[in-house]
Amino acid sequence: MTIEFTYTSAREQFASLLDRVTKDREVIIIQRRGSEDVAMISADELASLTESAYLLRSPQNAGRLLSALGRALKNEGAPESIDNLRREVGLDEKA
Repeated sequence: MTIEFTYTSAREQFASLLDRVTKDREVIIIQRRGSEDVAMISADELASLTESAYLLRSPQNAGRLLSALGRALKNEGAPESIDNLRREVGLDEKA
């Protein structure tokens, strides 16, 4: 959810806005007169969005990820153990 505040209002409530951003995962838009608006999001959320954008940048990788997401949403496929997945990609500890 996005919440908008004027610069003056945000300045008056700055500490509580930071808490809302980090604890409640709110996105806060600060409206500045005569300048572009600014968004505040948690650093963890920004890192997640940046990583997702990077992974989706390649059309081939994006297709694989979206296909996997579609299968997961349809509950298709069987769960795999971590050990099996590690072996499948050649990361088993015996190597």
